[in-house]
Amino acid sequence: MAEGRKQLGLIGRPLSHSFSKSFFTDKFRSLGLTNYHYELYELETIEEFLPLVKHTPDLIGINVTIPYKMEVMGFLDEISAEAKAIGAVNVIKIDGNKLYGFNTDYYGFKTSLLNWLPNNWHGKALILGTGGASLAVIAALTNSEIPFHVVSRNSGTDLLTYDQVKALDLLATHRLVLNTTPLGMQPQVNTAPDLDYHKIGSKHYLFDLVYNPASTTFMRNGAAMGAKVKNGLEMLELQAEKAWDIWTSNQ
Repeated sequence: MAEGRKQLGLIGRPLSHSFSKSFFTDKFRSLGLTNYHYELYELETIEEFLPLVKHTPDLIGINVTIPYKMEVMGFLDEISAEAKAIGAVNVIKIDGNKLYGFNTDYYGFKTSLLNWLPNNWHGKALILGTGGASLAVIAALTNSEIPFHVVSRNSGTDLLTYDQVKALDLLATHRLVLNTTPLGMQPQVNTAPDLDYHKIGSKHYLFDLVYNPASTTFMRNGAAMGAKVKNGLEMLELQAEKAWDIWTSNQ
């Protein structure tokens, strides 16, 4: 293609774990799009976001990851109804001087989860973490009518602590466990949520939104007890394809 340069990228911190650059670079190559480029923009604070946009004139779209999925919303001109309802943005489209926010995590997670769970599965879930990714998971479970509790290191309204999960023996009654925290992600691969893994069994399903490494400590701990486990790679690929559709519509 002989069109002008089109720049895409990812903001977040840290980005050493990211798959996005290789995913989209491979996509550009397969489609013969020599004018498209993808870069990683590791921002120390969200205040660096608008200067990045201003000084990168070819920028047409941005992915957003930890820890900016909620913070970035205050800098956008318009936010889709879905992203507004979820309370987090992970995709930004730049059209002229306008910044438009979307959430494709919801679609990616819900599709990947329902592809994985048995058709007749029913039960309760524990959502580990309270960041931007957890908001998409909360929306997906709510719309799928799967009851859940949200678990955090800190107590709060409608939150359980890990100590409360242990004290109430919730793993006995909540057999879907969803890790939305960065625990276990490169480079901190030996970390994992603080659960009683010995109480997990063959009826449990452990879904880790982390995708690098492919098998996290959380997943290995569950698999060792007979649980079914899944990482976040399919979710990431699904949300990335949805982001690509958003960026390239009307172009």
